[in-house]
Amino acid sequence: MITAKQIKKSYGKLQVLKGVDLSVQRGEVVSIVGKSGAGKSTLLHILGTLDNADSGQILIADEEVSKLDAKRLADFRSRSLGFIFQFHHLLPEFTALENVCIPAYINRTPDAVAKKRALELLDYLGLAARTTHKPAQLSGGEQQRVAVARALMNQPAVIFADEPTGNLDSASSQELHQLIFNLRKDFQQTFIIVTHNEELAKMSDRRLEMKDGLLLS
Repeated sequence: MITAKQIKKSYGKLQVLKGVDLSVQRGEVVSIVGKSGAGKSTLLHILGTLDNADSGQILIADEEVSKLDAKRLADFRSRSLGFIFQFHHLLPEFTALENVCIPAYINRTPDAVAKKRALELLDYLGLAARTTHKPAQLSGGEQQRVAVARALMNQPAVIFADEPTGNLDSASSQELHQLIFNLRKDFQQTFIIVTHNEELAKMSDRRLEMKDGLLLS
């Protein structure tokens, strides 16, 4: 599903990634842990095509994304990748349903098709009664589940999650942990997760530690 070879990234004289290799199979849940500044989020953003490596090769779902131009890369990202962040980044003026539909609209999916898919996802995530609520009317855990539905909207090959439980209370964190593994079981969804939550990391198929710009098993 994902193969990354010798990914390097520097910011000025600071070398953040020093030749990272990673292979992730379809349906795997892989967590990356490590101290702040170790390069975890930088690696996640590069794997998710939100940032560019200085050198190296990245293949996702048989597409060598490291060779795509900006337009083709944006199209691939929109079609094939999903993202969950610590802060939900929901549009406050939109309802839960409208927020979930946004990735489909970007891909020019017809309105009726997008809404049907969004309603199915919200129902699966236990939010069928909250579709017309705006983010301010939802709890933190409900907002994060809306963000998960949005990430799933275009049936991505991979979901990248950056500290997905970092802004949640313990109960909501537990719910999100279980949801991630339900999605893997029900849809063979692949996840790469950067986290400081050791409970989530230990539940994952693989827990990788990042140290000094390199991944350790």
